[in-house]
Amino acid sequence: MKTTPLAINAAKLQGHLQIPGDKSISHRSIMFGAIANGTTTITNFLTGDDCLRTIACFRKLGVVIEQEGERAVVFGKGFTGLNEPSEVLDVGNSGTTIRLMLGILAGRPFFSTLIGDESIGKRPMTRVTKPLLSLGANIDGRSGGEYTPIAVRGGGLTGIEYRLPVASAQVKSAILLAGLQADGETTVIETSKTRDHTERMIQHFGGKLEVDGLTIKVQGGQPLQGTNVEVPGDISSAAFFLVAGAIVPNSEIMLKNVGLNPTRTGIIDVMREMGADLQVKNEREQFEPVGDVIIKTSTLKGTTIEGDMIPRLIDEIPIIALLATQAEGVTIIKDAEELKVKETNRIDTVVRELQKLGAKIESTNDGMIIYGKQQLLGGTVSSHGDHRIGMMLAVASLVCKEQTNLENIEAISVSYPNFFNHLESLLK
Repeated sequence: MKTTPLAINAAKLQGHLQIPGDKSISHRSIMFGAIANGTTTITNFLTGDDCLRTIACFRKLGVVIEQEGERAVVFGKGFTGLNEPSEVLDVGNSGTTIRLMLGILAGRPFFSTLIGDESIGKRPMTRVTKPLLSLGANIDGRSGGEYTPIAVRGGGLTGIEYRLPVASAQVKSAILLAGLQADGETTVIETSKTRDHTERMIQHFGGKLEVDGLTIKVQGGQPLQGTNVEVPGDISSAAFFLVAGAIVPNSEIMLKNVGLNPTRTGIIDVMREMGADLQVKNEREQFEPVGDVIIKTSTLKGTTIEGDMIPRLIDEIPIIALLATQAEGVTIIKDAEELKVKETNRIDTVVRELQKLGAKIESTNDGMIIYGKQQLLGGTVSSHGDHRIGMMLAVASLVCKEQTNLENIEAISVSYPNFFNHLESLLK
């Protein structure tokens, strides 16, 4: 297995970055462009592997998509413009692609089959397929539709009211996408507020929906119209540099045009709670709020992260765990069972890999306990094919006493192909 030496014990990080486009919004911009009527032009599109899989799947459904670098143009013909694919739809490692596409395919009157890589093959899908079956779709797969490959014969949907058993924006989005094709009204009731990119996207493409607290209602049969989408920088990617700037001595980093959707800014709130020297400037509203975020080296203290905060930073917990190793006192993360069904079991993987670097950290049933402040030592660690674990370990190497070597470094390209170029540009 190939191992890659990482940067070690950085003196300081200085400069500014334009963070790549938000992964969740890049996925959805392609999807909504494909099911809308007319042309959709997308700028600052994320060219990571996951989002390119979404493009590939919709091309197999007959949608013309031109993509060059960070610009994509989608020539949509509405839901009815999607055609039965002659090939299996391979989502690779992308959970967003498969779960949201299930919602779209549930309403189409043709047959399709979805597969993914080994990681996707272990991730639970009944949380999506169960409500889609209730809407009237015909879906089957391994273990009764729990795992890929999953076959769909869609069409003939009728709206339902569905209370989400887990806080999941992917499940919510799949139901709303199916609901747009169903007869009557579809209602989704959340347990906690999750990222609302799909709701915003429906409205940005000319659709209507009602949001009342944790209840979202959408009417079926609404036509969507192609539009322009400027994708904001991904706050989940920005999080790695926010933490790096906070824990590496003598650092100051500006991250420009970062998405500041309030359902995603838990990382900012937690870092401020821990004492981070963090400022947000130049805030402005597009169809998503954006702004520039400045982070400086900080004196940090432990905290407890739990409850409704967890859905607002679920993808940032690996890098928050690293942050906590450099904070005075104990940090406790609770209510994060969802981490067990990500690209890896992120609770166990984060704990195991940080322990290899010398961290005092332990797992619990629903999170972890991190003891600070600690000098990390270095060693050989692995991303386990998980992009967020890989980037967290790369940032950890900046404060390690000795050399850190990373296995499976290529996983990082899933969401941040230029991560190491950006990191190198800040090293001083």
